[in-house]
Amino acid sequence: MATHLKTRIGEDESKEADARVRRTVEDILADIEARGDEAVREYSERFDRWAPESFRLSDQEISDLVASVPADTIADIEFAQAQVRNFAQVQRDALVDVEVETLPGVRLGHRNIPVSSVGCYVPGGRYPMVASAHMSVVTAKVAGVPRIITCTPPTDGKPHAETIAAMHLGGADEIYLLGGVQAVGAMALGTDSVEPVDMLVGPGNAYVAEAKRQLYGRVGIDLFAGPTEILVIADDSSDVEVIATDLLGQAEHGPTSPAILVTTSAALAEALPAEIERQLAQLPTADVAGVAWRDYGEIILVDDLDEAVAEGDRIAAEHVEVLTENPRYFLERMTNYGALFLGPETNVSYGDKVIGTNHTLPTKGAARYTGGLWVGKFLKTCTWQECTEEASVVVGDYCSRLCAIEKFWGHKEQADLRLRRYGGRNIGLGAG
Repeated sequence: MATHLKTRIGEDESKEADARVRRTVEDILADIEARGDEAVREYSERFDRWAPESFRLSDQEISDLVASVPADTIADIEFAQAQVRNFAQVQRDALVDVEVETLPGVRLGHRNIPVSSVGCYVPGGRYPMVASAHMSVVTAKVAGVPRIITCTPPTDGKPHAETIAAMHLGGADEIYLLGGVQAVGAMALGTDSVEPVDMLVGPGNAYVAEAKRQLYGRVGIDLFAGPTEILVIADDSSDVEVIATDLLGQAEHGPTSPAILVTTSAALAEALPAEIERQLAQLPTADVAGVAWRDYGEIILVDDLDEAVAEGDRIAAEHVEVLTENPRYFLERMTNYGALFLGPETNVSYGDKVIGTNHTLPTKGAARYTGGLWVGKFLKTCTWQECTEEASVVVGDYCSRLCAIEKFWGHKEQADLRLRRYGGRNIGLGAG
């Protein structure tokens, strides 16, 4: 039976904070829809102290910023993007259009069609998340999206050159130095200066995530994102230093980021709190990671690996590191996770930054029903059908009777018209 040695704060506190965010975002989006660019500019000035003549960077501004990035950094960005592009291309190649004759004269199929335009949000502020440009822009490009626009907030009152370089090298068609709800709202709702997009992707803070949630339906989104999560599953073959390092490495994302250990080892469970405190004393981001561990950290002791699998599937975490003697035991048995990291040789940071899998992943239990961002998210799988006259009669006969069962007389007449026209049937319009 699972024993909770450390638990997180209560759900009621989280819900109250969520409600405050929801009300704020509703007001901002309504204002942007009503006043467009004027509202966007006011919010940018208020929240980011940023109100340039144009939020869109010119080709010359982009060129100058890219040129300011050291060559070694450009090479690192290009390496990371190559990994993301290569894996995304493998995924794209696995998605094929189909066409099949299901009955004589009946041909059905589907086509994988890229969405026409995508808005990619790349967070900035304290953590300019260069890697988020790879994950969204490069993947959309591989999918074949014709128009890709990006928004990122200023960092310390100016563009973050490495982020702009990553957007540009990834293939962004338009780059805006604009952050927060005002950026997401402008991309989704459109203004005089920003043509609206069909889909929003990319991570962000609680306000950005809530804005995407409220805009869903008006535009598509990648997924409903919450704070970054990590679950480490460990047995006595692991060591407490690695566990603490990897938990804190994700806890530094924000003060509400869950960091959870599920282990079969009582010794590891008991040793972890002291090791966390030891590492926090040296970690530059301890002010954030320490709060996340205090409020959202958990330690769960389980009896065996099967119970660890069950706990892992119950938690359905965004990132799951498996630090056990046989990590593939969990690959073969777990079903609810955003991404698995098997063995101590890999870790969540690799997935976040460079290894090639996408780092935009489901949170808050959404791994129970969805995976993360991937090339297929940018594609619409659309079906089509085609019949010969003879096939139309065969199908129409069945359709006519089935429509009558449901009393859909207009539907029935669509079938009956074909029966009269192609089959010579003497079927009158009506309910009979």
